[in-house]
Amino acid sequence: MLMADTQSTDTHAVFHDVYTILSSSERDFLVRNDGNQVKIESLKGKKVGLYFSASWCGPCKRFTPALVEFYDELSSKGDFEVVFVSGDEDEEAFKGYFSKMPWLAIPFSDSETRDRLDELFEVSGVPYLVILDENGKVLTDSGVEIIREYGVEGYPFTEEKIKEMKEEEERAQREQSLKSILVTKSRDYVVSSDGKKILVSELEGKTVGLYFSSHSFKASADFTPELIKVYEKLKEKGESFEIVSISLDEEEESFKESLCSVPWLALPFKDKSCEKLARFFELSTLPTLVIIGPDGKTLNSNVAEAVEEHGVEAFPFTPEKFAQLAGIEKAKEATQTLESVLVSQDLDFVIGKDGSKIPVSELVGKTILLYFSAHWCPPCRTFLPKLTEAYHKIKAKNEPFDVIFISSDRDQASFDDFFSGMPWLALPFGDRRKASLSRKFKVYGIPMLVALGPTGRTITTEARNLISVHGDAAYPFTEEQVKNIEAKIEEMAKGWPEKVKHALHEHELVLTRHMVYICDGCDERGHMWSFYCEKCDFDLHPKCALEEHKETKDDDAKEDKPSQEGWICDGAVCHKA
Repeated sequence: MLMADTQSTDTHAVFHDVYTILSSSERDFLVRNDGNQVKIESLKGKKVGLYFSASWCGPCKRFTPALVEFYDELSSKGDFEVVFVSGDEDEEAFKGYFSKMPWLAIPFSDSETRDRLDELFEVSGVPYLVILDENGKVLTDSGVEIIREYGVEGYPFTEEKIKEMKEEEERAQREQSLKSILVTKSRDYVVSSDGKKILVSELEGKTVGLYFSSHSFKASADFTPELIKVYEKLKEKGESFEIVSISLDEEEESFKESLCSVPWLALPFKDKSCEKLARFFELSTLPTLVIIGPDGKTLNSNVAEAVEEHGVEAFPFTPEKFAQLAGIEKAKEATQTLESVLVSQDLDFVIGKDGSKIPVSELVGKTILLYFSAHWCPPCRTFLPKLTEAYHKIKAKNEPFDVIFISSDRDQASFDDFFSGMPWLALPFGDRRKASLSRKFKVYGIPMLVALGPTGRTITTEARNLISVHGDAAYPFTEEQVKNIEAKIEEMAKGWPEKVKHALHEHELVLTRHMVYICDGCDERGHMWSFYCEKCDFDLHPKCALEEHKETKDDDAKEDKPSQEGWICDGAVCHKA
């Protein structure tokens, strides 16, 4: 079995005799985790969920508790049963995993039936839950997705029920209000850090931030203190604003610790609405701060970045406010200087190789690259030689140019080790300017290279790509220089054929712009132009492709000659016999 989050096959009109598919010639029973046997006949008249799962599968272990909760809530009805079909390789793993399940299972010893069910229901990934109705008809093979999305509200899994649930969701989106977002049939409140229940109705008319986070996730842990500052300042100003945490923590202790450390409200731990809201707002990253306006409608799907960058100035998070902030930022960029970027109060220097302090004022008038990187980052270590080579070539031309290393290393020793291999300047390790620079230039991944011109204004945040492809020729990284390079690239391809055939590949190769690639002919790095087969993702250097192309044209008249001894020619390819 393979791990997978989703699976869907066209099985809805198929009927199965439950007794036949679950039994074998030597067995007419299923087992419980205490070893007791249960006759398969006892499933007659019940809906049956066939749960394909395995102890080694992370998604399975995360889903099983949700299925247990679902099963327990339905147990009083008496018309639903689950049968575990294990994908484990050894009996001890099976027993340990099955011990946490309150339902039935195919005995581990009956591998033949388990394999037959895998094949019958075309199981290509787990967790996978097939639901059969009382007559053995497949109601759905998307049981995992339905339970994740709707819980017991998705029961009894019929097409009509799922259609009804989807229509309800669409109606909720059209008629969205704070109550429709936060209130459920069993809960009309949120909780405070001291355990008090606060009615959702008391939040109506306010601007409300829904804070999706996980206490154990570093990005959330780093952002929460910043959000607390903003929240407390807005409260001091008397603004009508509240935050409700939507915790995605797995452990209750972690949830409690998080709630006790913040001044706002939260949904209860493991509330069913948490995952539902994550799907509703199409959560893709943590932390996320969704803003709900006073009318209950979504104002913004994530203002976490705006809070980091602008603090309380981003309130009330309306489109008008963001347009105003964008105008302010544009004006700042127009007057940006190197000192406005790199100087913060008493921090008005960078350091040299010997640890000496170099005033930022001495760098004014130069083109500066801000190199965001870290020793622990493999792509950073790969990129460093390329940047070093370009640096030396640019400096050799006596250009007014320098690089400043801005470290994301975890300790001083790692910083020192990495910086020792660099010929340029750096911010000291742990310098507080690193956080503000990362926010300013939206550094979401490293290595990242930001180019500042002689006036201090930002030229580009994509200097890494320019160095990777063009090396020192990219200097001074301006739009004009990029256009000059582009013109040279276009000139380079003049006279080349648009398409060629080559003995190394069965399909025609098309002349294509590829910034960086590995030639499938000589295994060397290439850039700018490639003769490429999109279907097979096959690249050839122009040099490799055109040499063969020339030989092919020269040999056209010789095609009818017999193959060379020891080779077999089949179409456009010759193979060693």
